[in-house]
Amino acid sequence: MHLAKLALGLCGLIFGLSATLAADPAKARIVVIATAHDHAWNTHMYTEECKLLVKCLNQNPGVDAVFSADLDWPKDPKILEGVKSIVYYSRSAGDIVFDPKRRKETAKLFDAGVGFATIHWATATNDAKLGTDYLDLLGGWFHLNHSGLNVGKYPLVQLDPAHPVSQGWAPYPLHDEIYLNLKFHPESKPLVRVTVDGKDQIVAWVHDRKNQNGGRSFGTTLGHFHDNFRIEAFRKMIVNGILWSAGLEVPKEGAKVSASVDDLTLPPPPSPAK
Repeated sequence: MHLAKLALGLCGLIFGLSATLAADPAKARIVVIATAHDHAWNTHMYTEECKLLVKCLNQNPGVDAVFSADLDWPKDPKILEGVKSIVYYSRSAGDIVFDPKRRKETAKLFDAGVGFATIHWATATNDAKLGTDYLDLLGGWFHLNHSGLNVGKYPLVQLDPAHPVSQGWAPYPLHDEIYLNLKFHPESKPLVRVTVDGKDQIVAWVHDRKNQNGGRSFGTTLGHFHDNFRIEAFRKMIVNGILWSAGLEVPKEGAKVSASVDDLTLPPPPSPAK
């Protein structure tokens, strides 16, 4: 009898956990995905920034943002049920979404109009052969075959202040790792630029994927340093872009992106291996 009750209890618990993964049909499901840490501490803090973005996204009405507990791609398909946008702050995301073992799954999602958003290194592919496909999906592509890097402090310039991604924040100088000389799809729309050594460099853009059932993509190459995520205007631009990619209306004052001191404090770095 006790074993039967225990079994029923476990079944109920499992059902309850599974139910929490399923999307709320009244809200837009946004799945935010990280990859393993691979840079110096305080840079490329994928998991920490993804969790911060989820908290910011969920401050906005009509949003059901979740952080994928699995790196690279969710193992449980329930987390992707009803998804409106997939977001990466990660290593080169093009290699992940075009990985042969999941390419049919991701193609089905994007062909159905699911949004896509990438931050910093996620705008890249490691495999140069994926460049054309990534341009079609994201609208912009970073690869060291044609791109470079420059770290410095540069004023951000809005190219279309009326666009939803630009709403609620004013241009400001930002210290970041700037990706140089990206390639862009001819139908992508640049939104934010900086000028490095006299040459304009696009650091944020959007792409209406007309060949994929009206899907939207947002990309920004900014976000190398954790300290930039402490800046409200920086978080607002990114969250605006994610909301836009999910087909949601961005408020005129921009997205809500409140964050506490605890939200913005990193855990101590791991002890060096002996």
